This record gives sequence, C-alpha cells and structure tokens, in this order.
Amino acid sequence: MSSINKEEWKAKIMEALTQVYDPEIPVDIVNLGLIYELRINDDGEIYIRLGLTAPGCPVIDDLIYTVEQVVKETVPAKSVEVDIDFDTQWTPFKMTAEGRERFKKLYGYDIVEMWIQTYGLPDSQQESQQERNA
Repeated sequence: MSSINKEEWKAKIMEALTQVYDPEIPVDIVNLGLIYELRINDDGEIYIRLGLTAPGCPVIDDLIYTVEQVVKETVPAKSVEVDIDFDTQWTPFKMTAEGRERFKKLYGYDIVEMWIQTYGLPDSQQESQQERNA
C-alpha cells in the first residue's frame, strides 16, 4: 500500500460523515459534534470514537454500521473500528456553528442558549467566560 495522506483521508471522511444523521436530532453527526476522535494509522486502519446525544439511543448498532459503511465507501481503509463513548456526555456546546444554525432553523430556538438557561454553563465554559469578563 502506498503512503496514506492522513489529512486528506480525514477531510474526506469528515465530509462524508455529514451525510449521517443523528436519529434524535435531524442534524448530521459531524455538526452535532459527535465525532469525538478520528485516528488513521499508517496501515490505513481507522478508529472513530463516537458520542451519542442520548445515552439510551435505541439505534446504536445502525449508527455504527452506517458510519462504518460511509467510511469504507469514502476511503480504501484496511479496517474501520467505531467505538461508542458512553462516558463522555454530549452537550450542545460540542456542536459546530453550522449545526447550531441548522437546529435553530428546524426548531426555532438556539439549543445552546436554552441549555444555558436550563442547566447553566458547564464548568469549563464558566471559567473561560469569567476570564473574558476579568
């Protein structure tokens, strides 16, 4: 196998994964911020750590299968491993600006602003907010 352009593969994979949608929120998994990690080694083996918007997601297996298939159709990977991260809680703060805008258009409100009103800022966000206000 010739040498792999990891950055090119990463860009192609992330672009392709914008076609995979979360079953709970009709926004793609990239813009929801559900791709927690994407690693490609020199042999063409791909590892993706994926978050979930809801821990009890009933379609985890479908989501894993879809992500694997999309990656395999996008790059000539030697193998694809998709790992679900049950430990890292997803919050709307992980969303991209594009994801937030899409959500706002669909539901008529900003999910991040609603989250802050309901739950407050997460500790890491509060610290950076306090640093900005200092």
